[in-house]
Amino acid sequence: MAQNGSVRKRGPNILVTGTPGTGKTTTSSALAEATQLRHIIIGDLVKEKNLHDGWDDELDCYLINEDLVCDELEDLMEEGGNIVDYHGCDFFPERWFDRVVVLQTDNTVLYDRLSRRGYTGSKLSNNIECEIFQVLLQEAKESYPEDIVVALKSDTIEDISRNVASLTDWVGSWHPAS
Repeated sequence: MAQNGSVRKRGPNILVTGTPGTGKTTTSSALAEATQLRHIIIGDLVKEKNLHDGWDDELDCYLINEDLVCDELEDLMEEGGNIVDYHGCDFFPERWFDRVVVLQTDNTVLYDRLSRRGYTGSKLSNNIECEIFQVLLQEAKESYPEDIVVALKSDTIEDISRNVASLTDWVGSWHPAS
């Protein structure tokens, strides 16, 4: 127990966000392995626990219920030591995160990655436009204190390795706010 009566967090909470195809899951998985933090993939959680309001045929994805997701995560986030992996960031409580990482990928690299995943039509163009206009970086800066938001280039395996190394160093030097 910390002095204020709250339980001391077991580690920092990190949000890894970015347009689909920017390497969130690859980065988060490697970071979880390097730091022993818990990796939470919001898309998988939504499917497993039915935290959605149905399916969107046009965008080919679940309509997540943000309130149910936040309720499901509350205790884990209070405990600390989590890497949350999701393409959105504006509905999570600000107090949850010690670091918000926005992965960014060159549009030609991103186009190829998403095409290989089978993205077509409006799903493909919406995601490319989201990256061009830096929608997720803007969303992160509007939703969290600017000093915890960091944008990282994620075009190559080398970029991802460098990002994981620098985030692992950050986790190693992290101390809970008193």
